[in-house]
Amino acid sequence: MTNVEIIIQSSYVIAAIAFVIGLKRMSSPTTARAGILLAGAGKLLATVDTFFYPGLENFLLIGAALFLGILIAGITAKKVEMTDMPQMIALYNGMGGGAAAAIAAVELFKDHDLHVSVVTLALIGGVIGSISFSGSLIAFGKLQGLIKGSFRFKGQNLLNLIILLVISIVSIFIIFELGYINNPVMIIFIVALVLGITMTLPIGGADMPVVISLYNALTGLAVGFEGYVLQNYSMIIAGTVVGAAGTLLTQLMAKAMNRSLANVLFSGFGDTSTSESSDGTKGEMKPIEASDASIMMAFAQKVIVIPGYGMAVAQAQQKVWEFCQLLMERGVEVKFAIHPVAGRMPGHMNVLLAEAGVPYDFIFDADEINQEFKSCDVALVIGANDVVNPVARTDPSSPIYGMPILDADYSSNVIVVKRGQGAGFSGIENSLFFLDNTKMLYGDGKAVASDLVLSIKEL
Repeated sequence: MTNVEIIIQSSYVIAAIAFVIGLKRMSSPTTARAGILLAGAGKLLATVDTFFYPGLENFLLIGAALFLGILIAGITAKKVEMTDMPQMIALYNGMGGGAAAAIAAVELFKDHDLHVSVVTLALIGGVIGSISFSGSLIAFGKLQGLIKGSFRFKGQNLLNLIILLVISIVSIFIIFELGYINNPVMIIFIVALVLGITMTLPIGGADMPVVISLYNALTGLAVGFEGYVLQNYSMIIAGTVVGAAGTLLTQLMAKAMNRSLANVLFSGFGDTSTSESSDGTKGEMKPIEASDASIMMAFAQKVIVIPGYGMAVAQAQQKVWEFCQLLMERGVEVKFAIHPVAGRMPGHMNVLLAEAGVPYDFIFDADEINQEFKSCDVALVIGANDVVNPVARTDPSSPIYGMPILDADYSSNVIVVKRGQGAGFSGIENSLFFLDNTKMLYGDGKAVASDLVLSIKEL
């Protein structure tokens, strides 16, 4: 190894350390911004170092690709609304998996011998990256509304198993034959792309947060494997960390839905077009006007706000926070309760509230705040549905039974801001809406929040 290569590899290690420390700082809202900047600086260092690697060619092509990527990312980062952020993350994550698969393909098609371990990891990384690429594109299509419903047929799990066996058999042939015939390699990558599609198409929209997290983990692992192939320490460390973090997050999301990962991937639940209520909920929803709701909360001692995707769609977070500030000026204790799977991706609600200027010490996870609902005067539910559905505790026949929820029904009063009387994203009727202590405040989230602000100002 030359001195230049030693310097470059050392820089890769420094970049990887910056990435790891940055990721660690992202675990806290107060240090997340600094963590993002540090991780970004690390990846910038790794990218710049690559241009100085001995024997590197195609500078013009690489530069053009970087320019195009920066241009697209810069435009989308400014124009994409927070409501569309899950789709963008799914899309960009897929691009990462596709890039890892492309690296594997290039290395396997090279006209030189590779060690068995390198071939093996290149194939594994390429397969995982291909699955993540096509699967993430399907997830993007579902979240964007381009793909309606879920596509299921009898024997689909068997089909996925057969596809996986084909990939395994062809991979073993390539590894042990050690003859770089292009066709088998092409078969592996094409079939892997098909597997990503067949795995993701049957999964319902309600399970997309878990799917996004899973493919994020797969992309990280693919990058780590291909880092070994290229002997790039930065890719190995960063990919492994992302893969591990994504795996833990996937487990957390599945646990928050009381589901196993296998259940998410291979069951039929989560299809918003076919799910039906099984709890036999009956009764009438009791409407309330914004003026009456504002009076109820203005004279309360504690109000807990529970945001959901409906708040994101309405872009009501700024008005909601304005209303909460008016409540606090009147001496009302206000807190925000966040469920792990609220929204369409992990941390969706936290980001929205931070964007509106809500201080971090006002935002609490479900485990932190659930015990406070029994002493809460009013629980204000804005655009949330499934994460506050009591059947998760009371009805063993419900598909969401056992799912940890926010115990809004334990509050003295519940006010639900909702566009209409339809079921939630999972398609399951919410028994909370029919309880004696629940009132329904119908309308667009932003418009309702504006009415609440005007009403409390008139008191």
